[in-house]
Amino acid sequence: MRVCRMAAAPPSYCFVAFPPCSKDGLVVFGKNSARPRDEVQEVVYFAAAAHDPGSKVECTYIEIEQVPKTHAVVLSKPSWLWGAEMGANEHGVCVANEAVVTREPASESEALLGMDLVRLGLERGATAKEALDVIVALLEEHGQGGNYYEDGSSCHTFQSAFLIVDRNEAWILETSGKYWAAEKITEGVKCICNQLSLTTKIDAEHPELRNYVRSQGWWNGDSDFNFSEVFSIADDHLACCSGRESLEKQGGDVSAQAMIDVLRDKDSGVCVDSESFLTTASIVSVLPQDPSFPCVHYFTGTPDPSRSIFKPFIFVDDVKLVPKVQSPSFGNDDPAKKIPRFQEKPDRRHELYKAHEWARSLLENDQDKGQKLMRIMLDLEKQGLEAMEDILTRTEVLDPAEVVDLFYDCVDTELKFFK
Repeated sequence: MRVCRMAAAPPSYCFVAFPPCSKDGLVVFGKNSARPRDEVQEVVYFAAAAHDPGSKVECTYIEIEQVPKTHAVVLSKPSWLWGAEMGANEHGVCVANEAVVTREPASESEALLGMDLVRLGLERGATAKEALDVIVALLEEHGQGGNYYEDGSSCHTFQSAFLIVDRNEAWILETSGKYWAAEKITEGVKCICNQLSLTTKIDAEHPELRNYVRSQGWWNGDSDFNFSEVFSIADDHLACCSGRESLEKQGGDVSAQAMIDVLRDKDSGVCVDSESFLTTASIVSVLPQDPSFPCVHYFTGTPDPSRSIFKPFIFVDDVKLVPKVQSPSFGNDDPAKKIPRFQEKPDRRHELYKAHEWARSLLENDQDKGQKLMRIMLDLEKQGLEAMEDILTRTEVLDPAEVVDLFYDCVDTELKFFK
């Protein structure tokens, strides 16, 4: 029998740092995706595309109207679903989502998942504000709901929060059903996790939000409207983010490396490694505020950032695809697509994931060899970070040919070391 439960949301963390907290006029974005321990995430690229009038797009559970044009995107996604935990598009927009629990029970009915909305926002929004508008319009039209996990025995449902970032600003969007509120950020360091964080500073909201909560008896209309207080269960909204202090301590020096260090930190709880959940993939993006420089997006494509390396990706035309971080496709035979869903779990591991499993067992069983391998890997990562820093500080325009194979080559080199 399938039970539906409002489980505790997995403790993922998302961060953004703006100047003056970040280095050299850069906006730095990062996220750890905490998911069920055995879930595989893949890193996939989809080119910009034009679509015929009236065509549809099949999301994880439902089909919706397609738009005439979608932007190029790179996504880190649980391999069984259509959407993504986090990703970026060719216009320097980054989106990540968090599962949250609110007073409003999340719907079991299959609709859009928060992760579908991440991908739809990236495919359709050329700025952070456009991506926000896309997400809330789709939420209004189709709602959110359905199982968050590849689990045939129970249904885990959540509401969604999002961090939506571009070169100039970020939006924190928090939702409950079709109702939502958002705050705009243009400076300092911000963190969101699996609890509501918006309070009284709300820069955009669902037009009926306040009437709705008043009709539910959650707010009397006399006090200041505090989104977290109104929608959180008990005092769930008080303490959120352990990683923010680490970033704030950097002074004005938050860089890609500083963000990576925060994502690797197990003591703070930002890097999750518990009985139920693991950080199954991570991303760091560096968005120069000067649009003449390219954005750089670093993906692990493997679990546990403290044992993974961050590999750079830059959007250029004809970017080389990387099948070694893509999971096998099962087409219409996929148990995630058949009704009833998830009656079996196929092996979704990609080549890099399998090699990484071997490396992980080496780290656990032969400490000397494991530590040596890790030093080599971190040195490889450092070379990548330095090469990207060079691209972001030089005066001449980037030659696309220089980076068309960038992510492909980094994954290839990592695999060679594992072998």
